[in-house]
Amino acid sequence: MARRTYAARSVTDKVLAILFPITAFVAAGFEHSVANMYFLPIGLLIHDDGSSAFWKASGASPSDYPDITWTHALVDNLLPVTIGNIIGGSVMVGLVYWLIYVRTAR
Repeated sequence: MARRTYAARSVTDKVLAILFPITAFVAAGFEHSVANMYFLPIGLLIHDDGSSAFWKASGASPSDYPDITWTHALVDNLLPVTIGNIIGGSVMVGLVYWLIYVRTAR
């Protein structure tokens, strides 16, 4: 059996191997559940407890964003994004490993 040389061996190889998939993921507009676990609470805290100076500087008010609620954040965003990340990550990672390591050469 031929020796497999697909795995990254140095830090540079690993950085370059992950840079382009992450860039493509972000550029395509996909969401990541772990990132949303940071951004959604921060947005909710700003919405609920932002200072009047902040709202004045932004030229908006909390009433301009009535759909920013914990229910919407958890049920309408975090739940489907997490399910999508699990399914998409499982399928895509599994497919890549299958293409690299399991598939027989023709």
